[in-house]
Amino acid sequence: MNDLWITTKGGDKGETSIGSGDRLPKDHPRVETYGTLDECQAHIGMARSLCEYPDICDKLCALEQDLGKLMGYIALYPGLSCPDIGELEKITEIVGNVTGKTFRFVRPGDSTPGAALHVARTVARRAERIAVKMYRTGELAEDAYRYINRLSDVIYALSLWYDNLERDKTGEKPTCS
Repeated sequence: MNDLWITTKGGDKGETSIGSGDRLPKDHPRVETYGTLDECQAHIGMARSLCEYPDICDKLCALEQDLGKLMGYIALYPGLSCPDIGELEKITEIVGNVTGKTFRFVRPGDSTPGAALHVARTVARRAERIAVKMYRTGELAEDAYRYINRLSDVIYALSLWYDNLERDKTGEKPTCS
């Protein structure tokens, strides 16, 4: 087994190891939750790779780092704590001050990074729908559930910020309003 690198073969029977050393079915809500957050993080990374605005890139990178911590926390790695929800709320406040705090429905697609963030937002919503099952049974701490609940809001806000900056730069109106 020492020559194995990526493939451990430990999951070949439908189970996976979590941070505590326990094994869970791959379709357990805990595994589904952190796996869905992993997918969300990948979409955020895609948006960051396409982003031209350093302030937004910095926020996206911080969000990716916090999601890594959150996934480890949910996977029960010893010594990890839930990221601070206050950081999400700070980002949302910054965006509100830049774009205005008037709620409106938007259609994804005014920019490629903005659209990638909308994909990440919908994946975050799916993670929330999975996580709520564990939260209701007490298997997921309130701080983690609250973080996941706020996650789609901050991703939405970041997509608004990006598209707002693009409209300011180009002078173009939304393409599908």
